Amino acid sequence: MRHLITLAELSSAEIERIFSIAEDLKAKFEKGLREPILPGRVLAMLFEKPSLRTRVSFEAGMAHLGGTAMFLGQEVGFGKRESMADFGRVLSEMVDVIVVRAKKHQTVVDLAGYCSCSVINGLTDQAHPCQTMADLFTIRELVGKLEGHTMAWVGDGNNVARSLAIGCAKVGMKLVMATPEGYRFDDAFLTRLKHDVPNLDLTVTDDPVRAVRDAVAVYTDVWISMGQEAEEARRKRDFADYQVNAALMSHAQKGAIFLHCLPARRGEEVTDEVIDGPQSFVVQQAGNRMHAQKGILAWLLAAQS
Repeated sequence: MRHLITLAELSSAEIERIFSIAEDLKAKFEKGLREPILPGRVLAMLFEKPSLRTRVSFEAGMAHLGGTAMFLGQEVGFGKRESMADFGRVLSEMVDVIVVRAKKHQTVVDLAGYCSCSVINGLTDQAHPCQTMADLFTIRELVGKLEGHTMAWVGDGNNVARSLAIGCAKVGMKLVMATPEGYRFDDAFLTRLKHDVPNLDLTVTDDPVRAVRDAVAVYTDVWISMGQEAEEARRKRDFADYQVNAALMSHAQKGAIFLHCLPARRGEEVTDEVIDGPQSFVVQQAGNRMHAQKGILAWLLAAQS
């Protein structure tokens, strides 16, 4: 049974295959065709955190593919009424794929261990693989071949950055991170990276200008993620020099793409001038969550057949 918990589980060829499926489905979608290639298939969604993009993109995407999506709220008692083993074994008797947006990464890992259907990580504190697939798919649309290009990450070494590190390695992109001390990848994750993607070309610096200098894409995220509100004052001080603004973008490649996984805290990690400017592709990036995930769903469910 194939799952998507982190991008380490996908080969480079499988990522390209998913992109190819997504590209085909998006082209048809833009012509008004929603090809029902997953008739009768059922997607269950378990969310411990609020969501706009993840929830709507999976629900809409599954509808386009001819299947059904069910958002399972608190009434199903996920993690409360019964053991994870009983919950996972029973739910996977009734659905074809489960998307989990969990507070803790281990929750998704544990659930997948009990399920007889595919489980997709919709976000955890450690990874956001569906976001990275949409990010790379967007860059691929805009610049063509990904291999050999450089992506700059400016900000916290969070779950999005972790998935980007794996994804960049899988597609042959260099990743340069501008991240202050204390917010970088921990030693345990770096050890896993060396094992999972030994070919990763990663540079870490405290200088945002250096990070963006050769970048075809400049990416940032909020400084204060959900659950970190108590750290807000300290994080604002520590990241004050890491704002993506017009001055910083001027040091990147001419025409460099600006990306943000959203929601943004405008005036903090990014200025209005950048996120609303001509180099910003955050709306296309957000829209591609649906298209990339349609590719993931089609690929995963084909693998079950």
